[in-house]
Amino acid sequence: MAIPTTGPSTPRDSTSMWPNSLRGGCIIVDSTRRGKRFPDSMSKTIPIWTCLLNRAVKNCLLRMSAESQRDGESQSNCSPNETADVRLLSDDWDSSLHLPLWVPDIEKAAIEGHIEEWTKQLEACGADIHSLASIIRKPLRPLWISQKTLIWLNEVPDCNSWDFTPIILVSASASDGIAQQRSMSQFSWHYIPGAGDDEESWARGLSPNLFWKHTFELIDSGPDLCNQQVAELVEKERVYRAQRGEYSPQVTVKLHQKFSGNNHSNINGESINSRQLMGSKIFINSMNTTSSDERHPIFWLGSTNLAVAATLHVPDVLDDVDCVLNCNSKFKSFCLPCADSYLHLPMVTSKEDRFSLINNLPSAVGFAKLNLSRGKKMLVCCHNGEDISICVCLAILSSLFDEGGSFDGGKSFMHANITKWEMRRRLVLICKFAINARPSRGNLRQVFGFLSRKNESLFTAAPAVHGA
Repeated sequence: MAIPTTGPSTPRDSTSMWPNSLRGGCIIVDSTRRGKRFPDSMSKTIPIWTCLLNRAVKNCLLRMSAESQRDGESQSNCSPNETADVRLLSDDWDSSLHLPLWVPDIEKAAIEGHIEEWTKQLEACGADIHSLASIIRKPLRPLWISQKTLIWLNEVPDCNSWDFTPIILVSASASDGIAQQRSMSQFSWHYIPGAGDDEESWARGLSPNLFWKHTFELIDSGPDLCNQQVAELVEKERVYRAQRGEYSPQVTVKLHQKFSGNNHSNINGESINSRQLMGSKIFINSMNTTSSDERHPIFWLGSTNLAVAATLHVPDVLDDVDCVLNCNSKFKSFCLPCADSYLHLPMVTSKEDRFSLINNLPSAVGFAKLNLSRGKKMLVCCHNGEDISICVCLAILSSLFDEGGSFDGGKSFMHANITKWEMRRRLVLICKFAINARPSRGNLRQVFGFLSRKNESLFTAAPAVHGA
């Protein structure tokens, strides 16, 4: 039995998305290997996170209440009604750990022994707990639903009467090891380990935005027509972007072989040959934290003069920036007034090249230092504005900015002790502004490797400088 001894990783996704995601609860769907009903993420990881968030929110509410009593309600950030509500919530706020019954008591006790420590780490990493506390009215609590769960709808009370905000964990896994034979006209699923981190293997080019825009069309199409519907939507979107002069490559489907005896010729009735689809102390003053849709394609990282965006949006925002660092390996160059204001460093993900990012970071940081020292506004872009560009910005902020978020050209970095915890705090800060950030673990490892290597070289060179 595995007993956790270290806390769950600080979320790489944006904490600024919590209020909108958790306002009335949420549903999370996952699956795991055959013979296991719920994945560990649903049995332990998510319940631990709900407990940590509840405790952090409660602590925030208690601080707000104490400030109201100390400073007087007239000077408080909350109205009198809100202040009374804060006191009520802080007294009755459920911050206990809720685990499913199948988790052994000894493992639950071991987890509970670390909850206080993990809560302090969450609060210290710079996560925006205050925004979550200001909008969530009831504590979070996980509920578990599997294929064998029986729910009598007439016995379920109205959700508004619940004393918690539900986090409904739905497992699509079959609990036994017997594979059920189903026809193509029946709804089914095929478990792909790690598919959530490898959506190109199953999403068929369908992006989250495109999915939510056509959710009901896709669901109503059923299993027989779903793939065809996805292909048509993806192709229409590709043509639309191509007509606007945006980068829009053809999508190649990566098919997984489904073995049936010795017959490897098809998967769900399709040829397995790939085919082209047709169709902390760190604080940075807040600026406009816009979303990455077509109306607001750029994210400014506070008052750092540093921004991040997807490459396809760069032509729309060139008037707002002075220089551009393009990390897209496939996109064309941009026209800027000065040649020194543009640098193209083609980078790929760690899955394609484990050293692509770390090999290019010295040039990226050097370009940033040159331009930011002149007070220029700099834009960092990659193919989606979510991964590589975020990691490059993380390296720049860690190398060239002090704890207060002010540019110092790397002076504070010379005396800093770079740890994963410190890098994590700065990443959380970036995610407050770039709300679509999804940096991969492989790329984050390269950033940490770069910062550690650079820090060590500075300390190694220091004695020689003093000796001279």
